Amino acid sequence: MEATTPDLVENENVWGGGNKPLNASYGKMMMWFFIVSDALTFSGFLVAYGFSRFKNIDSWPIADEVFYHFPFLHGIDAPMYYVALMTFILIFSSVTMVLAVDAGHHMNKKKVAVYMLLTIVGGAIFVGSQAWEWKNFIQGEYGALETRGGQILQFVSADSGKRVALESFAADIPGDRIQQTSDSGIWFSSESSLPNYSVAEIQAGFLADPNLRIKTEMIDAQTGHKIVLDRAASEVKITEAMHVVEGANLIHNEYGNRLFADFFFFITGFHGFHVLSGVVINVIIFFNVLLGTYERRGHYEMVEKVGLYWHFVDLVWVFVFTFFYLV
Repeated sequence: MEATTPDLVENENVWGGGNKPLNASYGKMMMWFFIVSDALTFSGFLVAYGFSRFKNIDSWPIADEVFYHFPFLHGIDAPMYYVALMTFILIFSSVTMVLAVDAGHHMNKKKVAVYMLLTIVGGAIFVGSQAWEWKNFIQGEYGALETRGGQILQFVSADSGKRVALESFAADIPGDRIQQTSDSGIWFSSESSLPNYSVAEIQAGFLADPNLRIKTEMIDAQTGHKIVLDRAASEVKITEAMHVVEGANLIHNEYGNRLFADFFFFITGFHGFHVLSGVVINVIIFFNVLLGTYERRGHYEMVEKVGLYWHFVDLVWVFVFTFFYLV
């Protein structure tokens, strides 16, 4: 009878599933493979964002001038406060997930359920906050004009330097307004819906108010702020306007360079989808905990695996928050 060598036995154990690479189960290894591949995807998105921003650095919107809304504080500038609050909530949910995993190691069903519930609540608040932020970004508040070359013209008060909404100075010009279509519109572009005001109404209202100035999308390299034209230059610049822009979408963006809106929707939307998926998975795991599924299995490894995913989502948001909002 042929003797079995130790090397052959070892190989049989490895390929037969007897050994655990890095002392991790199959489920954990597969979760790590997914996290690494997803991390590469997010890295590619952020690198593309960085290249686009560097190429258009002179016209890139300033985050403090875009994300200044805060719930129930209408009309009050609170730059980045709400985004910072969202970040804190998501990071705190990562802490509760750590506590849930630790409670699972001690086979404490009650604590696992409590901390999982807190994690779900934190994730749901973050997703809801992101939806609210999207609504304000899409809807806009002040409005702007867009030139034939795609430059955005905003309006500010000469006295205070603060932005002025179109509705506060637009003239009322009687007459029918026709929605542009691609076959008859300016430069073969169509309008998804008519804006609240026409270009002529904005121009007439601007010329009638000597206190108004135009803020361009270009950034002064010395001050770091958008360049505000004097009155004479503003009157010349407004004649170049071709479109009224209210809010932001994938085509027009009242805050500045349209690529900013494209990356905002894509990157934050992709991350928001990950958070929403994590909340749904956490809800399923939470009910399994209540039903005693993992008590019968004798371990809470599933909680640990979904915890790895949740920590990854939180870590990705730290990078998105840093590069997209802070830098």
